[in-house]
Amino acid sequence: MYTRQKVRRRKSPKGVWIKKAGRKRRKGWEAVAGAAALLAMVTGIYAFMEIVAQASPENPVIEAAAQAQKETEERENTQKEPISKPKQSPKESRSVAPLVVVDAGHGGLDVGCMEMEVAEKDINLQIAQRVKRRLEDAGFQVLMVREDDEYLAKEERVQMANHYEADAYVSIHQNTYEGSDKSVGGIETWYDGTDTGRDSERLARLVHQETIKSTGATERELWDIADFCVTGKTRMPACLIETGFLSNPQERGLLASPEYQEKIAEGIAEGIHLFFQPKAMYLTFDDGPSERCTDMILDVLKANDVKATFFLVGEYVEKYPEVAKRIAREGHTIGVHCYRHDYGELYESTESYLADFQKAYDVILETTGVKARLFRFPGGSVNAYNEEVCSDIVHEMTKKGFIYFDWNASLDDVAKDYEPEQLITNARKTTLDRKKVVMLAHDRVLNTALCLEELLRQFPEYRMKPLNEHIKPVQFNLPEEKQK
Repeated sequence: MYTRQKVRRRKSPKGVWIKKAGRKRRKGWEAVAGAAALLAMVTGIYAFMEIVAQASPENPVIEAAAQAQKETEERENTQKEPISKPKQSPKESRSVAPLVVVDAGHGGLDVGCMEMEVAEKDINLQIAQRVKRRLEDAGFQVLMVREDDEYLAKEERVQMANHYEADAYVSIHQNTYEGSDKSVGGIETWYDGTDTGRDSERLARLVHQETIKSTGATERELWDIADFCVTGKTRMPACLIETGFLSNPQERGLLASPEYQEKIAEGIAEGIHLFFQPKAMYLTFDDGPSERCTDMILDVLKANDVKATFFLVGEYVEKYPEVAKRIAREGHTIGVHCYRHDYGELYESTESYLADFQKAYDVILETTGVKARLFRFPGGSVNAYNEEVCSDIVHEMTKKGFIYFDWNASLDDVAKDYEPEQLITNARKTTLDRKKVVMLAHDRVLNTALCLEELLRQFPEYRMKPLNEHIKPVQFNLPEEKQK
């Protein structure tokens, strides 16, 4: 449980916004009426609100006492071993492997939360030690903020991480619920959403996502309003994870068990590993350019510094040439889809396909200046319209030096009029945790454009890349290959 003072807005277990006490109360019926009116205006429903403290405010008395004890011990024992730090200099360390700071929250007199003689500071350290072992086994360098039951001020923790120019900072804590419902449980993770330059959101999402996956715990909020010292004053990507509720008897028993601690450590370590060594996703958009949606998609990609691949339709390039030029100008890969998206005419014969392709290729070259070498079959390389000719087409196109790409995941955005949220669900379900994903989408679908920003956030374990001629293509099995 990380102590905090400034954060006031929290969610109750049922998702109702609450506020911690901190301002003077209004007196009399005016306060009651005003509060009721505000509640009705904002939510439109009647709800009971419970003032709870899932994490107690920072306690300067405890911190001062812990600091005083530490200073006394240091005066009495001048030979005391310092907290372990990397022997190499920051620059030498960085040349070897990423340096990750693992912060076991609290320590010494600063116990954190305590339930039935189970102290947060002890659970934090036990999990942190397991994370350290896993990270070191994976080739990372690890700087433990504390190796034993020792108090270290949060400012010192930050100073240590910044001094050694660490590449990531993860603080481990436990939670508590001070209301009457002791069944409240689950994992929540915090990061500073006001600082977009450190990529803390991606680190937090990965640590949160992978720990939920490894433990099967209830998924609580991913908070972007952390104003903690360790998340706000560190110079590297940083997050704070609260891995469970000690106030929940069942969860407390799990958190104290070595087996469950190992599951937590597995998730945290895997999240960190994916942060530094992400998998590859190739976003591809078919059937464009369009009058409206392609520009919307390009705006999102540009804002997130992501490059994608667009398989263009020749007649739409002629209709919206400025959009096609923008795709090329902004550094995205351009491939050929077809000239006219008419399955009957396109796949009537090998010759009809080649003629349509050449027309599309010429239009794209003339409009954008791009000599496209990649292409995608409308409907995929094997579909109900081209089974008789697909192998011959592939043979002829390969002779000409062109490379075709199918896909192994999809938003399924043209099969049905799905809402944006469902498109993201479709994408998530079809990736199947592959290391290499070619994602199919269409830039003529409005809901695809509307969901793209959130889609990019929902795949923190992947680095988004454009396709090129040197990538081994994802391709469906041709009919004769199925018979072998």
